[in-house]
Amino acid sequence: MGQDQTKQQIEKGLHLYQSNQTEKALRVWMRVLEKSADPAGRFRVLGCLITAHAEMGRYKDMLKFAVVQIDTARELEDPDFLTESYLNLARSNEKLCEFQKTISYCKTCLNMQGTTVSLQLNGQVSLSMGNAFLGLSIFQKALECFEKALRYAHNNDDKMLECRVCCSLGNFYAQIKDYEKALFFPCKAAELVNDYGKGWSLKYRAMSQYHMAVAYRKLGRLADAMDCCEESMKIALQHGDRPLQALCLLCFADIHRSRKDLQTAFPRYDSSMSIMTEIGNRLGLIQVLLGVTKCWMIQKELDKALESIEKAQELAEGLGNKLGLLKLHCLCERIYRTKGQQQELRDHVVKFHECVEEMELYCGMCGESIGEKNNQLQALPCSHFFHLKCLQTNGTRGCPNCRRLSVKPGYV
Repeated sequence: MGQDQTKQQIEKGLHLYQSNQTEKALRVWMRVLEKSADPAGRFRVLGCLITAHAEMGRYKDMLKFAVVQIDTARELEDPDFLTESYLNLARSNEKLCEFQKTISYCKTCLNMQGTTVSLQLNGQVSLSMGNAFLGLSIFQKALECFEKALRYAHNNDDKMLECRVCCSLGNFYAQIKDYEKALFFPCKAAELVNDYGKGWSLKYRAMSQYHMAVAYRKLGRLADAMDCCEESMKIALQHGDRPLQALCLLCFADIHRSRKDLQTAFPRYDSSMSIMTEIGNRLGLIQVLLGVTKCWMIQKELDKALESIEKAQELAEGLGNKLGLLKLHCLCERIYRTKGQQQELRDHVVKFHECVEEMELYCGMCGESIGEKNNQLQALPCSHFFHLKCLQTNGTRGCPNCRRLSVKPGYV
C-alpha cells in the first residue's frame, strides 16, 4: 500500500469513526497498519487507533499501540513524532492509573528539543502530568501543571485544550471541596463548547456536563445534577464511550444516595463498578467503593461497610492515592467510634492526620484543614492554596508555606 492509498484509507476510517461506525473504522485502520509501507502513514494510523481505543476504554490496547508508535517514531527519526508518541504513552499510562510512569513520560516529552509542533504539544503534556499528580493527591504540583496547560492553551488559542483543562480544574476543586470553583470551571468548559465547538466531537459537551453534574451534586442541587448527568450519559451511550458511562453511573448512584434512595443507588454502583473493572479504572473503583461504604453506613451495616473499605484501601495504597486513603481513615474513624472500639479509632485518627500533613491539606495561615468542608480557596502564584477569607483578612507578603520550606531544619 503506497503513500496516497494509505492516506485515502486513513481518511475513510476517520469518516466511519465520525459516523459512529467504530468497529468498521478499526478494521480499515488495522488493514492500513498491516499493509502500508509508508512509515509516516503508519504513525498517523497508530494515532487514530490510540484515540479510538482511549474513547472506548480499551486502555491496554491503547498502551500496546502507543508502544508500537514509539518504534515507528524512532524509525522516522523525527523529534516531533517522538514527542507525540511519548505523549500518547503518558496518556495510556494515565488512563491505566500508572501515575508515576505518566509523570516520567511527560518529563521525557518536555525535555525533548523539537520544533514548533512539539512546543504546541506541551500544553497537552502539562495537562496529562497534572492529572497524574492529582491521581497521587499531590495538589500543589497538579495545580501548577493545570495552570501551565491553561497558559499554553491561551497562547496558542487552543480552545479544545482549554476546555479539557477546565474540566480537570473542576475535578481538582471538587476534590479539595471548593465547590464554587468546581462548578465554575466546567461551566466555562460548557461555554467554550457552545461558542466554538460546532466542529468538535460531542465528547467535549458530555465531559463538561458530567463535571457540572458532580459539582451540582456536591452543592446539593440534585435536580440540576441529574439533568447534566442524563445529558452526558445520553452522549456517552450514543458514542460507545464506556469510561464516561461508568462515571455517569457513579454520579447517578451518588445522587440517589444523597436522596437516601439506596435501593436505586446500589444497582448504579454495581453497574459502574462492572465497567470500571472492565476498563481498568482503579481510581474510579475507589470512588465507587467509597459510595457503597456510605450506603452501608446509612443502613447501619457496619461490617459490610468495613469490607468495602478494605477493598478500597488496597486499591488506594496500590495507586498511591493519598486522598482516597484519607477519606477511608475518616470513614473508619466514624465506624469504630460507633462500635466503641477505642484502639482502632485512635489508629485511624493518627493515620488521618498523617495523610493531612503529607498532602499539606491545611491552610498555612489559620492552620485549619482544607478539604474537610466546602470552603472558598485561593491559590497564590506558587500554587499553594489557602482559605480565601484568610488571604483577605491577613493579606500576604509572599507565601507563608514557601517561607517555611526555605528555612533549613537545623535553624528552626
